[in-house]
Amino acid sequence: MANYEFTHTINGKAVKGERFFDVFNPATGQVFAKCPDATKAQLNEAIAGAKRAFKSWSKTSLVERKEYLKAAQAKLMARLKEFAHLLTLEQGKTIADATGEIGGAAAWMDATINLEMPPVEVIAENDESRMEVHYKPLGVVAAICPWNFPVTLAQWKICPAVYAGNTIVLKPSPHTPLTSLLLGEVYRDTFPPGVVNIVAGGNDLGAWMTTDPRFAKVSFTGSIETGKKIQEVCADDLKRVTLELGGNDAAIILPEADPVSAAPDIFAGAFANSGQVCSAIKRIYVHEDKYESFVQEMTKIAKDTTFGDGMAKGSQYGPLNNKMQFEKVAAYVEDARKNGARITTGGKARGQGYIYEPTIIADVDESFKIVSEEQFGPAVPIMKYKTVDEAVDRANDTNYGLSGSVWGPDAEKAAEVAARLEVGTSWVNQHLAITPVTPFGGRKWSGIGRENGKWGLSAFLEPFTLNIKKKSSVRALSTVASKQKVAVKSKL
Repeated sequence: MANYEFTHTINGKAVKGERFFDVFNPATGQVFAKCPDATKAQLNEAIAGAKRAFKSWSKTSLVERKEYLKAAQAKLMARLKEFAHLLTLEQGKTIADATGEIGGAAAWMDATINLEMPPVEVIAENDESRMEVHYKPLGVVAAICPWNFPVTLAQWKICPAVYAGNTIVLKPSPHTPLTSLLLGEVYRDTFPPGVVNIVAGGNDLGAWMTTDPRFAKVSFTGSIETGKKIQEVCADDLKRVTLELGGNDAAIILPEADPVSAAPDIFAGAFANSGQVCSAIKRIYVHEDKYESFVQEMTKIAKDTTFGDGMAKGSQYGPLNNKMQFEKVAAYVEDARKNGARITTGGKARGQGYIYEPTIIADVDESFKIVSEEQFGPAVPIMKYKTVDEAVDRANDTNYGLSGSVWGPDAEKAAEVAARLEVGTSWVNQHLAITPVTPFGGRKWSGIGRENGKWGLSAFLEPFTLNIKKKSSVRALSTVASKQKVAVKSKL
């Protein structure tokens, strides 16, 4: 796609860039494409178009909205290979994983289409009145997406927002803007003008969006630091917010578990997408009696795993997405090394670009940055514990609260421990089992609100109370009043 001209989707039209920024291939660290950088005037045009479209779109039937989404889903899948190829070039993940992400995005669309809108609820009714609760769309939604799963996470926002009757303006990460602009082509060829708008840009564009009073809601997925800033600026005009932020997921291996047999699934839960998953395993607690055997097994798996160019045959995992993240992960590992941690494998870059070797880190505790902070890369610390209560307390002693997992042969016992984790999602004998029908989000600093399923849909709706005084009761009251007047006159 070297000569492909990427465009914004604004009010149903392809809008060319007036200025551009570079997009890098993380496997090489080299520029491979130019992306249009939206001006403030172009953003204003997108918001104005979304605001106009909301008037009619909010009145369309649910059946019509379903059909629009089905049509968009079909067009997305018809371009599956094209999307996957571009996603690997700009994000770094393997072609297999990129293909899986596009398929996942389509599956999320399908799940949204099958959701039931909240019905009108009659809270109370008698001869004199009826109280109803309706659910109405909010208006124009601002969506800001990250670079780790740009297509899937865009769909987490677009699909429920428009299904609920809202219109949307979406900004992808400047690290992975191109597949989102391609997604804009799908929507502008399917939906009425202005319903879905996708504009690319950097931090300035994000700031313009979050401070614009025409947006009724901001849905953001990204870092805790940026999420806090968004909540602060949205407070000025009381915009609704959904914030899906960072995580520092703990995996606890119970004393009776076989750590060697658990290691492959735990490795997958830690290194999926080269560790660039908010809810990936980022710290592991193993009972002291089985600590060394687990460390050895994780080390063996890491050494047998291929990290490389996502386009290359045989690559199981791709590079880190960008230079900033690459340097951050390297700094965390070096900090652990300098403070006495045991790096059993990895701990260095491999080849060109942002490829970092899978890294296993032993003999650490919560005083190490690699444990207490979110590394978001292919490096995982492993710690030993004496009692399960200790492991749970240490897992919960953090500002993060996105998700976690517990591993053991007795699933019910493991579930009891998992229920004690202060997170939005706990898994038992698995990790990263995220579904489109269950709520996803975090506690503490890991976010506000939920995405997916009926919970994610409700985040784009506002309850509306309709309290009706019936006509019959009005007539009855009028009759009573007339009789009272007659009685007064007769006394006079």
